[in-house]
Amino acid sequence: MRAADQEKLLGALAADYREADLPAADRAMLDYAVKLTRSPGDMLREDVNALRAQGFEDRAIHDICAITAYYAFVNRIADGLGVELEVSGEASV
Repeated sequence: MRAADQEKLLGALAADYREADLPAADRAMLDYAVKLTRSPGDMLREDVNALRAQGFEDRAIHDICAITAYYAFVNRIADGLGVELEVSGEASV
């Protein structure tokens, strides 16, 4: 992928991944991750089946779930401790 195309894709992903030109499997993965992040109590077996329908195997589904959950966990810990974004390479509390 050319650098200009990568920049365009990154911009589209940052603005709204649903508007980005993505393969169906990538969109399904992001839909799953967003739902797990925003409304974990609403997750259903159908959400996993949607990933399987796009060709994801159990190990990949586990990895998508684990990485999404870990990211949320780390953010909750940082929020709970009042950790702020790094400023000049140093974290502040």
